[in-house]
Amino acid sequence: MALDLSRSLRALRRLALHRWQESGVRRALPDDSLARLSTRVAASEQLHTGQIRICAEGALPWSYLHRDATARERALMLFSKLRVWDTEHNNGVLIYLLVPEHAIEIVADRGLARSLEPRDWEAVVSQLAVHLRSGHFEQGLTQAVDSVTAQLVKHFGRDETDALRVNELPDAPVVGWTNG
Repeated sequence: MALDLSRSLRALRRLALHRWQESGVRRALPDDSLARLSTRVAASEQLHTGQIRICAEGALPWSYLHRDATARERALMLFSKLRVWDTEHNNGVLIYLLVPEHAIEIVADRGLARSLEPRDWEAVVSQLAVHLRSGHFEQGLTQAVDSVTAQLVKHFGRDETDALRVNELPDAPVVGWTNG
């Protein structure tokens, strides 16, 4: 009984936190920041054959909160919904932020994941976390894009045969995705 009450209180606290901070992500990443990040992603993708997506959410959908899902579960679902997994070379990368929980997830498709260990992303996540804690969302995401770019260039650099390759995914960050 005490465990159920504790779990219920934790769930209510989490729900309140998410609903209270739902709109905060737009303040943290205003339109001009999103435009600069989009330009950064586009420039990055001229150097390699990978695709980078940024997604920041101010709240999890109710269905995730109800079942006490983790930020990692949400990132994996968005990796699918945003079609980051569906690139020609299987080398898409999602940089995901769940602002109320200060959660950062990087999901790399199998083409890139084969070449890297999870610990290779730890430095990226640590640096991004430092920026987020100090409220510098754009700077942190810019540095994260640059770090992901370095890995993609190392393992999937462009050559002359890639010159006519089309951009497979939008470059603009996704903010406040609400599609369950």
